[in-house]
Amino acid sequence: MSSEDTTVYQVVVNHEEQYSIWPADRELPAGWRAQGPRGEKAVCLAHIDEVWTDMRPLSLRRAMERQAAEAGAVPTAG
Repeated sequence: MSSEDTTVYQVVVNHEEQYSIWPADRELPAGWRAQGPRGEKAVCLAHIDEVWTDMRPLSLRRAMERQAAEAGAVPTAG
């Protein structure tokens, strides 16, 4: 019995711009869409490491930007 992972994965993202991987042969769960490469797990995870530079959910980033604007501060890119 082989322990080698032969699953083909798809990079997925949700409405909060949070990334994950999902087996490519399975239907995507509600609220997630394909975005990025499809392939070996390591390839998909490397892509996520490259593009997901701000781990805060989109709603939190927007709320923080609004709060900063209301306070008269200039928000910095994270």
